[in-house]
Amino acid sequence: MAEIEVWRGGVAAWECDEMGHLNVGFYVAKSMEALAGLAAELGMARAFAANAESTLIVREQHIRFLREARPNAPLVMTGGVLEMDACEARLLFLMRHQSGELAASFQTRVAHATAGEGRAFPWPDRVRKQADALRTDVPERAAPRSIGLEPVQTQASRARADELGLLRTGLGVVRDVDCDAFGRMRTEGFMQRLSEAVVFTGRRPGDGNPDRKVGGAALEYRLIHHAWPRAGDRLELRSAPAGGDARFRRLIHWLLDPDTGRPWGSAEVIATSFDLDTRKIITLSDAELARVDADVIPGVAL
Repeated sequence: MAEIEVWRGGVAAWECDEMGHLNVGFYVAKSMEALAGLAAELGMARAFAANAESTLIVREQHIRFLREARPNAPLVMTGGVLEMDACEARLLFLMRHQSGELAASFQTRVAHATAGEGRAFPWPDRVRKQADALRTDVPERAAPRSIGLEPVQTQASRARADELGLLRTGLGVVRDVDCDAFGRMRTEGFMQRLSEAVVFTGRRPGDGNPDRKVGGAALEYRLIHHAWPRAGDRLELRSAPAGGDARFRRLIHWLLDPDTGRPWGSAEVIATSFDLDTRKIITLSDAELARVDADVIPGVAL
């Protein structure tokens, strides 16, 4: 098993949310820097430069959040190759605290593609050779737990969202600053839109105590990119609770083009309510569980 350091940095206070820890959008942003680092180790040092002929396009990510990272926390990421086929690869990134404890894991599926058009084409032999030297495996603690990685035929569309009654949780437009060197919305932009939607998604438990400080935390994510919006393209986010139990809730998000109705992306998340004083997961009472279960939309999926 081979891994190599591909990113090193820390947590800035402005990267943290109301929970006091690193926001999920910045986790993904740091994983994209790590992707550039691994690309360099594979022989594609300028894969994300404006003059690149080929690049790596993220198809999907599976993320486990394992230990929160708070302001000033030093972090290190290693990367390796899980598998590689003709034009795509599945890569592993492990984010660790200075103690060596895992903070998060990212399984990232990428396509080797032309920089401008985003057309997938075969890996060169030199990259394959480097990939063989960086083969690795997923540690048990970083493996998928509550979200599967089987292939998905998305049901996401604006018409289907209207039919199911999915709540609108975001509406906006892609700005120039949101885009990468090739004009496509940056990968972390999807996660940042999901983070902003939290205030609209589902009910949080009051537990009969108005003084209790309650927040929410994501534990596991799967993000799938279906198309890549560019500056000026509009975005509409639709979201729905999809079930769960007294401790963990499942949410589905569809990022849509409101003008065509087609999907830009879809996501599944396992989340929990969090006591901000004790920093512990809240277990819902039977009454609270019944209340949040009443909002579940049966059949909604990626």
